[in-house]
Amino acid sequence: MTSLHLFTPAGVLLKAAPLRLAAKRLKGLGFDVTIDQAALVKHQRFAGDDDSRLAAIHRVAMAAPGVAMATRGGYGMTRLLDRIDWKLIARSVEQGTRWVGHSDITALHLGLLAHAPGITWAGPMACDDFGRDEVDDITEPCFVEAMNGQLEAVGFKTEAGFDGLQARGTLWGGNLRMVMSMLGTPHWPVRSLVKGGILFLEDVNEQPYCVERCLLQLHQAGVLDAQKAVVLGEFTVYRKSPMDRGFSMKTVVAHLRSLTKTPILTGLPFGHVPTKVTLPVGAKVDLLVQGRDVLIGWPHTHHH
Repeated sequence: MTSLHLFTPAGVLLKAAPLRLAAKRLKGLGFDVTIDQAALVKHQRFAGDDDSRLAAIHRVAMAAPGVAMATRGGYGMTRLLDRIDWKLIARSVEQGTRWVGHSDITALHLGLLAHAPGITWAGPMACDDFGRDEVDDITEPCFVEAMNGQLEAVGFKTEAGFDGLQARGTLWGGNLRMVMSMLGTPHWPVRSLVKGGILFLEDVNEQPYCVERCLLQLHQAGVLDAQKAVVLGEFTVYRKSPMDRGFSMKTVVAHLRSLTKTPILTGLPFGHVPTKVTLPVGAKVDLLVQGRDVLIGWPHTHHH
C-alpha cells in the first residue's frame, strides 16, 4: 500500500471536514493516508506561520512517503522559497516521493528545477479535488495511475492548425502568476533544463488583460521563444469588464501567436477546474499532434 501524506504548505484550511473527506476517499483508493500534525493550524491567511509551514514541508520530506499531497494552494509558498532545504526535497524524490499539487504549489515544482532537479507532479490537491461533493471521473483515475507509475500519457483536443506538430523537451510550468513571480529570482528553473522545453500554464481569477500582461512579460524575457511549445490549460473565474469591448482570452492567444514562432496550443485539461490531468514536471516528454488530437507522453516509471 502506497503511503500518502497530506500537508498544508500555503493557505489556511478554514474547515476540517473537506480534509477528513479527502483522507477517507484517498484511503478508499488504496493509499495509506497520514495527515500532517500542522495541517489545520491557522495564522492569518496562512496554514500556520512561516516556521510552522516550513517545518511541515521538511517533516514530509524526511518521512519520504510514496506521495506528498498538498491539501490546498492559496498563498504562502513564496515566503518559504529562500529557506526550503532543496537537497532534502530532492532526496525524498530520489527515494520515490511524488510531490503533488498545483496553483501555489507551482513554486515548489519550479524551485526544485532550480536547485536540485527532480520530477514532481502537477495535479489535484486533497481538499480542492477529493474533499468536494463529487470527485471528477477523469481526475481521480489519472492521479491514481500517475502515483502508481502506470500513467504514460495524457491526451486532449486543441484548435485546428497544428496537425503534424512533434516536439520533445522538459515539461514545466503551472500557475501563470507563480511562474511569472519566479522570473529573475534564484528559484527560476535552470536554463539548460527548460530551454527547448514544453511550458504549460493555467490561472484563476485573472482577467484576460492580466493574463496577456503576464504572458507578454514571459515573451519579452525570451522565455516563450525558447520553448518548443506552450500549452495553455484553463483560465477561469474572471469577470468580463465593460472596458473589454470584445477583448477575450481568444484575443490574448491570437496576439501571442503573432509575436512568437513557438506553437501555442490550447485545451489542456488542467487548472482550477474539477477535471484535471496529472503531469510530471521536470520530465522529458514527447508532444504529438494528429489533427486536433494532442498527446503528451513520457517514459513509464515505477513507484518505489
